[in-house]
Amino acid sequence: MKREFKPKCIDVSTTGLKIAVMNKEDAEEMDLNGMDRIEIKAGDKECTAVLDLTEEFVKKGEIGLFKEIPEELGKCPERVTVKPKEKPSSIKSIKSKLDGEELKENEINQIITDLMEERLTDVELTGWISANYIRGLSEPETITLTKAIVNSGETIQMDGKKILDKHCIGGVPGNRTTPLIVSIIAAAGLTIPKTSSRAITSPAGTADTMEVMCNVEIEKERVEEIVEQTGACMVGGKLVNLAAADDKLIRIRHPLSLDPRGMLLASILAKKKAVGAEKVIIDIPIGEGAKIKSKEEAKDLAGDFDQLGDALDMDVHCLITDGDHPIGCAIGPALEAIEVLKILRGDDVSPELKEKSLRLAGILLELGGKAEEGKGWIKARNILESKKAYEKFKEIIRAQDGDPEIKPGDIEVGDVTKTVKAEKSGKISHIDNKGIAKVAKLAGAPKEKGAGMYLEVEEGEKIKEGQELFTLYADSERKIEEALEAYEDRNPIEFSKIILEELT
Repeated sequence: MKREFKPKCIDVSTTGLKIAVMNKEDAEEMDLNGMDRIEIKAGDKECTAVLDLTEEFVKKGEIGLFKEIPEELGKCPERVTVKPKEKPSSIKSIKSKLDGEELKENEINQIITDLMEERLTDVELTGWISANYIRGLSEPETITLTKAIVNSGETIQMDGKKILDKHCIGGVPGNRTTPLIVSIIAAAGLTIPKTSSRAITSPAGTADTMEVMCNVEIEKERVEEIVEQTGACMVGGKLVNLAAADDKLIRIRHPLSLDPRGMLLASILAKKKAVGAEKVIIDIPIGEGAKIKSKEEAKDLAGDFDQLGDALDMDVHCLITDGDHPIGCAIGPALEAIEVLKILRGDDVSPELKEKSLRLAGILLELGGKAEEGKGWIKARNILESKKAYEKFKEIIRAQDGDPEIKPGDIEVGDVTKTVKAEKSGKISHIDNKGIAKVAKLAGAPKEKGAGMYLEVEEGEKIKEGQELFTLYADSERKIEEALEAYEDRNPIEFSKIILEELT
């Protein structure tokens, strides 16, 4: 059955998925339900849309067309022809996965194709992600998904270069190792094109921190030029469009905190494969408040990374690290940028962040053939302490349209501050990752680049009454107050303090 309708064009974007609105009476007459697909045709142009229903928003005989539909049809037409359309075949595959069946290569490829062409609704994608969360992904499914995600976007081509890369599973505030590692590796003459996501649940991501000092939203062709010129880059993934399906899947996974193991593996290694990485190091922090809680779980995950890496012709090495507490002192984009600059310039700050970065960089130097096995950290330290890494960092900043001579004091932080002091003497027995991250976010990070927290103490440290614990930075008194309320444990289920243990 097909019918003509008078369009009511709505200048509102639905951010990708094409949505049309029909009066319920018209829908009943055409035997259509909400979320059904319809084909809309105007002249020789047509598009597929997902149907929404209303009793009042559009009259009988009208059809509401959100912005994407008139754009595809070329204009807001005077009349359109509408007829039902079958749902994508991949919905049957999603149901099969919910039933516990293993999907074939062509089924997974079709799901990713339909995802990229905006044929699947968020409800249908959530069904697929939930099925993977409940049923798990087999090794063949994970390999197929990874390759499909790689093929969904652009790839970076660096002919004749041995490409290195690194990734951290996340969950640890202040763990800003990437700018230090990338600078060391590139200074050693190796190639490391680093694309990074912005913060999703944390107070800062690498892209947020680097954006304080330079441009991170750069087109793929220019990224390739920068890497050819400097041996490295530190950019966001938005304009580069690597493994594009992954960003769409993350948007669905994030609200429900669904991280199926196979999807996590595919998400990470697809982006490494898309930049042509041959040697990859994965940082897996473990501990209370980190994403991975135990060494056993971390070892299991590391084994999965090794297997998938082999299938993708990548040499993947996993390093299990201490993620029980924040690594650096700075938490928030501008504060972390200052900390990175200070370490590169040779200032005596954040020794734990510095040492962890040297350890990871050392392994990459060994993998890249620039250091003997077990001697990489010595090479990394020499590169850092000789200021070669700092000079390379400045070179990257210049290439990414920033000021290479930027100093820590040039970076603006929140002009409203509050320093919290110890109410008693004792020992810092624990600094809670999730609680501290939440406090920094309530102060305004990462949206407000200058907001966040600077820790003045570290876990295990003995302190005296009145000693400074941390300083909060924000752009308003209200945000400082909200952050302090969280720290003061007024909602003990969600927030934790820096825990002081009384010494006897």
